[in-house]
Amino acid sequence: MPLHFFAKLNPLPGKEAPFRDELIRVVAATHEEPGCIGIRAFESIHPPVLFTIHSEWVDEPAFELHVTLPHTVRFLAAANELLTHPVQGLRTHEIGADHVDTPEEV
Repeated sequence: MPLHFFAKLNPLPGKEAPFRDELIRVVAATHEEPGCIGIRAFESIHPPVLFTIHSEWVDEPAFELHVTLPHTVRFLAAANELLTHPVQGLRTHEIGADHVDTPEEV
């Protein structure tokens, strides 16, 4: 079952542009990972500037590998200097109309 990861990222005042650059860099590299189904980054259209990431992975082990790769380690180190908070996210599985739990999955 695919894993979805969501993160909300609040840059420090005045650090929005350098953080945006780091985010674009890590998204481009992450697209090339074999376990990544897709990754997209978003920026708020109204102040304050906030960013979000949504990524989809073939499974949780693929995501676990992702967090150890050099481009991710670099991004996390930069984020520690550019964000108001440590990077935290939510690991999820999709539910709803396109996904029906079978008794084996419950």
